Amino acid sequence: MKSRLFALALFLLSLCEINAQAKFVVKDSKKNFGFVKKGEVVKIEYEITNEGNEPLVITGAEISCSCTKVEYSPQPISPGKTIKFYILFDTKTVYDRQDRTLEVLSNDPKGPKTLRYKGIILDKN
Repeated sequence: MKSRLFALALFLLSLCEINAQAKFVVKDSKKNFGFVKKGEVVKIEYEITNEGNEPLVITGAEISCSCTKVEYSPQPISPGKTIKFYILFDTKTVYDRQDRTLEVLSNDPKGPKTLRYKGIILDKN
C-alpha cells in the first residue's frame, strides 16, 4: 500500500513539473502608428505579460530590416508580471505604406510571438 502511494505521489509531482512553463501573452499585437513624416523614428509600445508559472525570458528578436530596433528589459518576467517592449522604426529609408512584422523569441514552449506594426510614411515636403 505504501509503495502505491509513493508511486502515485511521484507521478503527481512529475505532472507538476511538466506543466511548469512560461506563457508569453502580448496585449494588442497589431499596432497602427498612422501617418508620420519621412525621417522620423516611430516608437511603438507593446505590453508583454507572463501568464505562465515559470519566469519568461525574452531571448531576442528576429528583425528583417536595419531600420528596426527593439528595446526591452533583459530581466526575466516573473509569473503574472507585465513589461513594456518597444519597437523603434526609423523611417529615413522607407516611404509610403509600411506593414511589417517582428518575431520575439523567448522560452515559451509555444515558440516565437509575432508583433505587427503599420503606418504611412509621408514625404517631408
